[in-house]
Amino acid sequence: MNIATKFWKRHSGTLLCTLLICTSCYPEKEGPLIGIAFETLQTEYWVASVEAIKSECEKNGVQYLVAVANGDANRQFEQVNNFISRDVDGIIIAPKDAHTVIPVIKAANRAQTPIVIYNRIPAKNQGSYTTIVADNYEISKNTVRYMCELARQSGQKFEALIMVGDLGDINAVNRRKGFLDAVGEYPQVVEVVAEVPTEWNQEKALAGVTNALQANPGINLIFSSSDFLFPSVISALKTAGKYHPVGHENHVLLGGFDGDNMAYKMLVDGYLDADGVQDVFYECAASVQAILQQMRGEKVEEVIVDPGFVIHQDNIKEKASDMWGANFE
Repeated sequence: MNIATKFWKRHSGTLLCTLLICTSCYPEKEGPLIGIAFETLQTEYWVASVEAIKSECEKNGVQYLVAVANGDANRQFEQVNNFISRDVDGIIIAPKDAHTVIPVIKAANRAQTPIVIYNRIPAKNQGSYTTIVADNYEISKNTVRYMCELARQSGQKFEALIMVGDLGDINAVNRRKGFLDAVGEYPQVVEVVAEVPTEWNQEKALAGVTNALQANPGINLIFSSSDFLFPSVISALKTAGKYHPVGHENHVLLGGFDGDNMAYKMLVDGYLDADGVQDVFYECAASVQAILQQMRGEKVEEVIVDPGFVIHQDNIKEKASDMWGANFE
């Protein structure tokens, strides 16, 4: 059963009745239905993404079901199967990782249900899907390049720390690579003295940064692979007496990745130097449009890339309206 037949099967009764009965005395016909499956809503980014996808659905007359797996890949697989049993016209999934999403893709393909993978590229497989993903490598590299240029202009030598995400997550891998490649362009200016593994966990991040600052008191540049971890950075810097605004003689150059509300406030308050921003609005609109295009039988690219952008102290007025965190409380 192809996609067009499937849609007709779900809505033929309404469509036929609408033809036979005056629309003013018959309920408005249903639109397409999609399932939205998120692995977690742990961070502002994921919450903002779900809300933006729902908003985009509503703009396009699309109904939706939402399920959150709370970190359980098996549960997410069951949730997707429930969507399929409800005969949804498409699925948008933010999976736990690149590998656990493969059975999900296969299940959707068997049911001939269009599927969009949100924010994480799946591992290599023979399935049919579309991935919407930020250019984690380039956004990170451009953010850290900007920080290194500030370091160069200061005329000082900098000791750098990177907070590394869960390296089972390809996004974390690409952000780390972007950081290292950018720093590698400034060997006379920046030396990496600490890599703190966080596994996207605040407690582990706090302990790691605290220990790194004690072992390397000269650290004066920190890049966090997610804005979600800034509370740990701030706490550790305050404890070490090193949390100062831009312009202070002991200011630690700070950069991050995501574009959340805390990062926006840190920019406004003058504590954050630069942030690599994922364009949530673009990614979510592209996700819904990819489903609708497939329903219409149109070809969609396998990977749609969000180029993102870097926001910093010099362009905050110009770019704040494009930063999702500036619009998210």
